[in-house]
Amino acid sequence: MKKVVTVMLCVAGCIAGAPRTGLAPHVLATHRLPAGLAAEAVAEAVAACAKQGYKVTATIVDYDGVEQAMLRGDGAMMTTLDASRDKAYTALVLGAARNEDTSGAIAQRMGTTPSSGGLAKLPHILLLQGAIRIKVGTEAIGAIGVGGAPGGDLDEACAKAGLDKIGDRLK
Repeated sequence: MKKVVTVMLCVAGCIAGAPRTGLAPHVLATHRLPAGLAAEAVAEAVAACAKQGYKVTATIVDYDGVEQAMLRGDGAMMTTLDASRDKAYTALVLGAARNEDTSGAIAQRMGTTPSSGGLAKLPHILLLQGAIRIKVGTEAIGAIGVGGAPGGDLDEACAKAGLDKIGDRLK
């Protein structure tokens, strides 16, 4: 009898300790950008702009729209902090509905939509070019925004440089 109980306890312990191959049907699985990759991306974005003489800040927001990484480049103005974060937030939040990957695409569309005036007044919405959604496959997991270059297209090019730095590790 002791032997049977011992074997049953061992089996139960093995089953309880075995790795789970699937999630419970009511649990959401999410992907997150690791902090190290976020730090690399913002550093590369700032460096790419600095090489061109632009003093910028780069910010990554996570899937929830919360700042995950920010780097203010040498000499970047204080306003670049909010601009980079808000561009990233805008790309992430407003890009989802129409699968738009850049704040520039959103700004262009919103500029031609009469009802967009209300959205522009929401906190952290900045309808300017300069941010790109960060995706794993088709799933957006965050966004990188840059502010401070003398044009949104230049900000966006630096954001792309940051994203390209880590892109091969987002698969």
